[in-house]
Amino acid sequence: MVGLVHDLAEYEKAPQACTLTEAQLSAALFGPSPAVFAHVAEHEGEVVGCAIWFLNYSTWDGVHGIYLEDLYVRPEARGTGLGRALVAALAAEAVTHGYSRVSWSVLTWNTPSIEFYRSLGATAQDEWTGYRLAGKELSALAASAR
Repeated sequence: MVGLVHDLAEYEKAPQACTLTEAQLSAALFGPSPAVFAHVAEHEGEVVGCAIWFLNYSTWDGVHGIYLEDLYVRPEARGTGLGRALVAALAAEAVTHGYSRVSWSVLTWNTPSIEFYRSLGATAQDEWTGYRLAGKELSALAASAR
């Protein structure tokens, strides 16, 4: 799965930003208090896709949801239904556990993925703008906390 995440970073034109290691992902998935979950897709006995996700919470709905952090299927296995199967598995998790939604972000230039998500019935949340606080800005703000 770590290789798939690095492949995704390459596809998203940011390979230098991906520093995930096998030890990190293993600890996140299988440590004493897992907060990250994953599904994998196999084709001809090889893992060629994954969905890595975690729970979020909707204060408006009053229940958890699933946030899909990464969805990736290797190019040679695309068009086989594996991406759809991965998202369907997350939808089943949500329904089984009474979660209200599955949500994710997609890069605005990633037209093939946007078309794929629309084909599943997903709707864009265009009225929201994502923000991130990281690196030195995160550290600077943390230093001001009381």
